Amino acid sequence: MTSKERFDLTVNHRQPDQMVVDFGSTPVTGIHVQSIENLRRYYGLESKPVRVSDPYQMLGEIDQELMGIMGVDVISAKGTKTAFGFSSHGPEKEFVTPWGQTVLVPEGFRTTKDENDDVLIYPEGDTTARPSGRMPHSGYFFDAIIRQQPIDEEKLDPQDNLEEYGLVSDADLEYWKETTQKARATGKAVIAGFGGTALGDIAHIPGIKLKNPKGIRDISEWYMSILTRPEYVRALFESQSELALENFSRLHKATGSNVDAVFICGTDFGTQDSTFCAPEQFDDLWLPYYRRINDWVHDNTTWKTFKHSCGAVETFMSRFISAGFDIINPVQVNAKGMDPALLKKKYGKELVFWGGGIDTQKTLPYSTPGKVREEVLQLCDIFAKDGGFVFNTVHNIQANVPVENIVAMVDAIREFNGR
Repeated sequence: MTSKERFDLTVNHRQPDQMVVDFGSTPVTGIHVQSIENLRRYYGLESKPVRVSDPYQMLGEIDQELMGIMGVDVISAKGTKTAFGFSSHGPEKEFVTPWGQTVLVPEGFRTTKDENDDVLIYPEGDTTARPSGRMPHSGYFFDAIIRQQPIDEEKLDPQDNLEEYGLVSDADLEYWKETTQKARATGKAVIAGFGGTALGDIAHIPGIKLKNPKGIRDISEWYMSILTRPEYVRALFESQSELALENFSRLHKATGSNVDAVFICGTDFGTQDSTFCAPEQFDDLWLPYYRRINDWVHDNTTWKTFKHSCGAVETFMSRFISAGFDIINPVQVNAKGMDPALLKKKYGKELVFWGGGIDTQKTLPYSTPGKVREEVLQLCDIFAKDGGFVFNTVHNIQANVPVENIVAMVDAIREFNGR
């Protein structure tokens, strides 16, 4: 059975020959560059700088050799730009990280250091603009720099928060056509990150790709706006959804069946112990627009729709189903109420769980290889029954995770899959 065939059975809630595995196909299922370098060294692969695939989170590219070792079944079709707005392709250069690792970055990855020795990065790689990201000198990834302009309530316009969105160009359509064709040729399942549907995702709200972002760009101000400016939020989501559906129509004509799943939204609704908003607010502000997007996808394509939300969102699972999502990630099994057996029993016939294969807050970074193996096997036994489960960790594997623990996870996956 090919990875693609295995994936098709899984997302349609049928039992495949082996559990589907993903590492690196999305910005929320990846591995930090430091951990990738450690894995390559452990497995005796060629010593070379790891390519940074996501500069914001400093996630690394998992090449074909490492994909083979880790048993990866899913591959990504990514866009032409990074989160900071510069090209993710073209010329590359070496960059020495604050922790001393030499990595490969796109040419537009341009940085300076401030008086605290923090690394500053710039929108579109333009160092004459204000920096939009900061990596603390002791850190391992970038944080958004908030560049909120003074808010004049009378002049506040939802269109200002749409500046980074627009119709896909003919050049972009050709790019997506070629990219998804190449991805399909690998025999793996393909998930595409077309963008444009991140309704209220705080990774996008600060506008780190923009030189002079307008509108509501402060994260705290955004969360308050859900209560104090609901009409603004609703108008923004309305315009964004209309634009997204027009783009999806064009993109589907270009990519067709070369895409198996599409990353819709990374908006988090959960904290460790609760949710960011009341269910009624979700129903009012998000659900109608999610439903419109997902309905269009299901009525016009064969794509499955992927929703990311961290945290204690068991009480929102039925709403994610009502909104039309096929897939939920990362399945934060260590958050309040996120009992794996309960989730599988209540929602496993309607939602595909993509993630949840091991706790990345405590077990993977701080436990022993034996405990890692035990947890992976236990969670796979729960989630993988009758399909509907793609193995990944609970969000990205971070820096400084003992390589022996990551290897123990990989070995446990192979053990579960009978390999």
